[in-house]
Amino acid sequence: MFAWRVKNLGDAMLAAEALEHIQMLFLAAYKKAGSPDDMAVYVRHEAEGRLHCEVKLYFTPATHEVAEAISARYCPPPSPEGLGLLAGSETALSTN
Repeated sequence: MFAWRVKNLGDAMLAAEALEHIQMLFLAAYKKAGSPDDMAVYVRHEAEGRLHCEVKLYFTPATHEVAEAISARYCPPPSPEGLGLLAGSETALSTN
């Protein structure tokens, strides 16, 4: 069974290149899989009390191949608060 995963891209000011690369990897996998409703990557900027925020990507369980390819770690399902869809199905959060 697959679970949610998270990848911390670090400082939001420096994350653009990695974010674009991961989005391209995901979109290729998403298209290859036939654009399933349970496949998505979400993004959230999290400060956790620090001055600068970090960009964190959350991968639905169906996105395990992409998450594994970029060494994302396992995590509990994220809270929907402040979570934005980076790419994939808009209904994936409600189906996972």
